[in-house]
Amino acid sequence: MAVTLEQARRGGYTCLKALLRFAFMVANNLVAIPSYVLYLIMLQPLRVLDSKSFWYIEGVLFKWLLAMVASWGWWAGYTVVEWGDDVKAVSEDEAMVLVNHQATGDVCTLMMCLQDKGMVVRQMMWLMDHIFKYTNFGIVSLIHGDFFIRQGKAHRDQQLVLLKEHLEKYYRSRNRKWIVLFPEGGFLRKRRETSQAFAKKNNLPFLKHVTLPRLGATQVILKTLVAPQENGTPAGGDAVVKESKTKGLQWVIDTTIAYPKGEPIDIQTWILGYRQPTVTHVHYRIFPVKDVPADPEALTNWLYQRFIEKEDLLTHFYETGAFPPLQGQTKAISREMTLSNLWLVGIQSLAFLSGGMWYCIFQYFYHCLF
Repeated sequence: MAVTLEQARRGGYTCLKALLRFAFMVANNLVAIPSYVLYLIMLQPLRVLDSKSFWYIEGVLFKWLLAMVASWGWWAGYTVVEWGDDVKAVSEDEAMVLVNHQATGDVCTLMMCLQDKGMVVRQMMWLMDHIFKYTNFGIVSLIHGDFFIRQGKAHRDQQLVLLKEHLEKYYRSRNRKWIVLFPEGGFLRKRRETSQAFAKKNNLPFLKHVTLPRLGATQVILKTLVAPQENGTPAGGDAVVKESKTKGLQWVIDTTIAYPKGEPIDIQTWILGYRQPTVTHVHYRIFPVKDVPADPEALTNWLYQRFIEKEDLLTHFYETGAFPPLQGQTKAISREMTLSNLWLVGIQSLAFLSGGMWYCIFQYFYHCLF
């Protein structure tokens, strides 16, 4: 089949745009990440004198870095529409966020849609595969205090012990409020066949759009972070009423990410922007921790039920293009998530100005010494 002149032009434009975006991303990383590290090195005396203020500043810098990642997708037309409960209502409380996992772009989507949720991004901890430790963002996550978990039966027990120690050491001392994890333990395309075989063997539902979750990390988080007594009751509709300010984990936010036609966005697409503008849909459902069972068997059933509900949500979405209404609603209500281009440009500009500042400082000291 012959390629028309118009198709050749369109392909050339897409390649040029991808190359320019990649060059910008590389330059962005070369100035933003070292600047983040150097600012925090300079602030080490503050960490000794006033740890709370130090981690507040670190959280602000961390949010800006995540906003830069969000901007790559935002400017490519990869936007987000949100459904279900309004999580802004619990943005100041401690919460565990359970997310289905389809591709590397899931993390970027969360980085985007949580930007307008108050202090959440500044005070959140991520649980991610250990391979991310070796990416360009690994040093940032290490400093921020995220946990890198190694998958596989051979490492599972040890990793859960390390997770518990990590939470006890870093979660409260750094004033973390939200913790994000992917209970499926891997991408849908990699785990689906194994999950379906396990479901068939154990007389569990056959799932196509999600996989059966693993209990370990969820159980450790609940045991470690939930206070002895919890209060909190979600109100009807998309609001949540907070009855208490007790310390400890108060909410579980069941988050479901859906891509049109079930075609997820990966990190390469997010960076290069060669895919047409796409709207990703994110559905939230909030549960008070007091309603989550502590018994391992009951907790397993509860967690399975959440992912069975995710399966139903995604089936409805792929059939209709929308999520179903919440209980008590006659029509599903969606909210378009927006970011300020002026704010994103300001953050990017600050990153490049910081990079220039650090370069001048190093040049000055180099000439003084040599």
